[in-house]
Amino acid sequence: MDVTDSDIRQIRAIIERQFAALSWSVGNSGDWPAFAADFCEDAKLFPARRPLAPVSVEAFLARMKSLAGGELRSLQEVVLKTDIRVFGNIAYAAVLCGMTENDTAVSQTVEMLLLVKDDSGWRIAAQAWDRVDASKSIDSLFMMNGVC
Repeated sequence: MDVTDSDIRQIRAIIERQFAALSWSVGNSGDWPAFAADFCEDAKLFPARRPLAPVSVEAFLARMKSLAGGELRSLQEVVLKTDIRVFGNIAYAAVLCGMTENDTAVSQTVEMLLLVKDDSGWRIAAQAWDRVDASKSIDSLFMMNGVC
């Protein structure tokens, strides 16, 4: 099975939707249903915090909802770079994300998504992320062939 432009477009659309859904401003909430819709049932998310504590999509959204409008008045996430690799019905995407919290705190994360394809299209099976800082270089990650 060859990788098609359609596969790449579908995966890229999921990535864009994920980050847009988790963006909000004062008086507006994130698009929680759009975020959840792209995941497989029982998908796990692996936040940057340690010790490792995988969470369900529902638990992650419950935490985000509790932060939205309170401690985290606004959050804007944008996709800066992606590297998408597809093999048959499986794919992974490395995503460099720019994030602005409360209109002032600017940071970046690298997110890794494991995707699977079924009759309904591509879905996220797992997602993990870590914050970019001086101890972790992203240069080699996004210098691979095929950076999109």
